[in-house]
Amino acid sequence: MRGPGRPTGYSDDLAGVICERLSQGESMRSIARDETMPAMTTLFKWLREHEEFAQQYAIAKTESAEAWAEQIAEIGQDTLEGKYDPAAARVAIDAYKWTASKLKPKRYGDRLDHSVDGQIILMRAEDV
Repeated sequence: MRGPGRPTGYSDDLAGVICERLSQGESMRSIARDETMPAMTTLFKWLREHEEFAQQYAIAKTESAEAWAEQIAEIGQDTLEGKYDPAAARVAIDAYKWTASKLKPKRYGDRLDHSVDGQIILMRAEDV
């Protein structure tokens, strides 16, 4: 039986709960605010010391980009229905877009066109 206070001992079950919450878009900081969850320092320690947790964490963070995309769509719809001030909604959407683009850049990042057509045009100085 565990005494009062936050959990500090690692368990696969607790790691799974944490990663599930992360994958749904909750931040590690928010999870650590929950008195039934480990503190941030403990979570960072687990990431360093438990490879399986670090792998689960990486997957969960990538999956959270999908949750942020859903949140963007929801804010957009709620704004159209008059539930949010458009300026405030824009700030929130921009923050969610930025976060999603960093977590899952191939899907939500800026797309840069690096195509080259292979043509080289040489001009003489006297022609310019």
